[in-house]
Amino acid sequence: MIIAIDGPAGSGKSTIARELSRRLGFEKLDTGAMYRAVAFTALDRGIDLDDEAAVCALASAITIRFTPGESGGSITVDDRDVSREIRTPLVDANVSKVSAYPGVRTAMLEPQRAVAQNHDVVAEGRDIGTVVFPDAEVKVFLTADPRVRAQRRVLQRHGGDVADARALESEVAETLASIERRDALDASRDVAPLVAAPDAVQIDSTAFTIDEVTDQIADLVAQKRGA
Repeated sequence: MIIAIDGPAGSGKSTIARELSRRLGFEKLDTGAMYRAVAFTALDRGIDLDDEAAVCALASAITIRFTPGESGGSITVDDRDVSREIRTPLVDANVSKVSAYPGVRTAMLEPQRAVAQNHDVVAEGRDIGTVVFPDAEVKVFLTADPRVRAQRRVLQRHGGDVADARALESEVAETLASIERRDALDASRDVAPLVAAPDAVQIDSTAFTIDEVTDQIADLVAQKRGA
């Protein structure tokens, strides 16, 4: 079975997918990490992100592997573990531009789908239910208030422990602006825009706990299995 969870940054996709996969015994696939790996590698190698041809050539040339795991999995680029490097504000600010290039998205499809071969998978991203796994048995589109999403992203970045509240608020404001820019880019790109699949169940996670959202999706899975 494939469970597709789509939604914007900070909506809770990664956390919910991780908890759901743990509860159901499924593999978790973070497709966004693959696009982040391309963005990070381009930045690391000094490639101009406005040079679409160069970025797409890079995406086709490198070998990206995502290995599911209890802590969220790991991702390598040409056998280099970049799991931590792809979670920086610099990558946050640039991944939408990279992921909007059709050549990059095409290059990522095969490794994304490879993870799901012969496995039960919880896959999360922005075009899982519309492009990557259009035949997924369960599709969910997660949303949340933009400021709540920014707070979640900052806490995730700091491991949930921020000592200076004022520093946190400043970072939340910056992250909120970045998220709003990314939302606009993701929703307006020509290829695989961020939209809910017609058959996706939409869940606003703003006022729900992780367990409550996970329960809702688990119920959808149980209904599908019992159909």
